Amino acid sequence: MKTVRVAAAVICDSVKEKHKIFAVARGYGEFKDLWEFPGGKVEAGETQEEALIREIKEELELDINNLNYLTTVKYDYPNFHLTMHCFICEICGGKLSLNAHNDVKWVSLEELPHQNWIPADVQVVEEILNKYNN
Repeated sequence: MKTVRVAAAVICDSVKEKHKIFAVARGYGEFKDLWEFPGGKVEAGETQEEALIREIKEELELDINNLNYLTTVKYDYPNFHLTMHCFICEICGGKLSLNAHNDVKWVSLEELPHQNWIPADVQVVEEILNKYNN
């Protein structure tokens, strides 16, 4: 089975406080309109962090910083195996533009489990709640 390696951003309103998490609704494909953490494929020669900075710039026209590793999710979809490296981060610049998504919203930690997440992202939500929901 083909393996797809991606990096995903768990963008927080504040890396220190983590009151709200940024979610995007997929704008295409099988999971159109489901919520996910933004990001994309890690290209040959890129670090996970470099790929994530590039993907967020391409998809959302935002700049991110303060990347801190959160977790790696491994998930089997029917046609491929996903390995998703997730990083907590913050927005540090740019102007939001939805180039690959239908919608965005800030979600509180309490609201996270109640969103209609893409299957692999459910594991990321669980990890966020285990680490940061006091």
